[in-house]
Amino acid sequence: MDSIVSKYHVAAPRYTSYPTVPYWDLTDFNAEKWAQAAAQSFKESNDSDGISVYIHLPFCESLCTYCGCNTRITKNHQVEEPYIAAVLKEWQLYLNLFVSRPKIKELHLGGGTPTFFSAENLQVLIEGILQYADLHEDAEFSFEAHPGNTNPEHLSTLNRLGFRRLSLGIQDFDPTVQLIINRIQSYEQVEEVTLKARESGYTSINYDLIYGLPKQNPAGLSDTLDAVLKLRPDRIAFYSYAHVPWVKPGQRRYTEADLPSPKMKQELYELGRKKLKDGGYIDVGMDHFTLATDSLYGAEIKGNLHRNFMGYTHQYSRLMVGLGVSSISDTWSAFAQNVKKVEDYIRIVNEGELPVFKGHLLTEEDLMIRKHILNIMCRGYTSWSRTEEQSAALNEGLKRMRWLALDGLVLLSEENLRVTPLGKRFLRNICMALDARLWANQPTTQLFSLTG
Repeated sequence: MDSIVSKYHVAAPRYTSYPTVPYWDLTDFNAEKWAQAAAQSFKESNDSDGISVYIHLPFCESLCTYCGCNTRITKNHQVEEPYIAAVLKEWQLYLNLFVSRPKIKELHLGGGTPTFFSAENLQVLIEGILQYADLHEDAEFSFEAHPGNTNPEHLSTLNRLGFRRLSLGIQDFDPTVQLIINRIQSYEQVEEVTLKARESGYTSINYDLIYGLPKQNPAGLSDTLDAVLKLRPDRIAFYSYAHVPWVKPGQRRYTEADLPSPKMKQELYELGRKKLKDGGYIDVGMDHFTLATDSLYGAEIKGNLHRNFMGYTHQYSRLMVGLGVSSISDTWSAFAQNVKKVEDYIRIVNEGELPVFKGHLLTEEDLMIRKHILNIMCRGYTSWSRTEEQSAALNEGLKRMRWLALDGLVLLSEENLRVTPLGKRFLRNICMALDARLWANQPTTQLFSLTG
């Protein structure tokens, strides 16, 4: 096992999309083409699938040094109202493209720290979105929260507006780890928010945990997991720490010497996996563990688990609209990302323009490879028995896949691929073998975080 871990400890994408963002072809993309793609996707899918809406709320009062998200650090809460006004203006720009009222199937608030905003301002935001939309019959609303600043008003207000799923960023309870990553919250704070959320009517609570953090060790992680198991969240995202200091300078607060070795990092993962499974959780997808009653596990059993820029979900919609600074949208045939600076975002929206600054129009080959990668990430299986599922790029990828088969990560036949139990630990590496754009343009500098 150690040799396999060492061999596949390489930089690889997380495959929330294909092509991955560094390999988007920007030459043929512009805002007009994106607007056309969004309008067409809405026309084709709103009545049946509804749409997903992701809203990025970037503000945080302090910088968590491990974080790879697009954030704005400030204690000035005067930024809330103008930002919300801009998001609602952007929403109106999309509504102008749509031929009817959208049916929202999935709505998620991410960040940053969504609970940086007051409950009153969050109500203004959500009511402004819902005023011009209908709810899909399977609608689900969720939001991310920092246990240290989430109060009963946040929970009750958002629950009243339809939110039933809450995701709490825990990362680690070890005080030494919390100090170096500047993410401080006590077990008691997490317990209080969890209990009040359940009392308020939230039916699914997720905890985010990270392995591979600086100063992290087996004893501390074991204590963290014991504490988490006492609180019994419905699902747990157990993520691999992504060390990308060339992208996120906050990670330069520590060095590689503070990080667990590749071998130790794998031991931390195995420790977490065993404790969670022994505690009654089931591993789903690449990095999630759920109770048998959770909708994510139900989706995997039914074969309709889905993955998009928000991660794993049991909901599928062809069109995902990303609102707010740096948000990414997806029509299935095209991607677009909003500008990354708050000031630029507000200015462009106030000028009446969609604030996208880059994107990608998928080719037929992209769509085919995307389907296979999505199948692997969500089902651990893909097939190319039909002609439309085959291509020269797939064939090249399958040649690379033979080495993974020899190492026991996949089972290959003439018409399909199945991920083995061992291979489930290396899903990013398996998908990487099929990544035609990456292999055609291999990076000369590191673009992605390490696996494992």
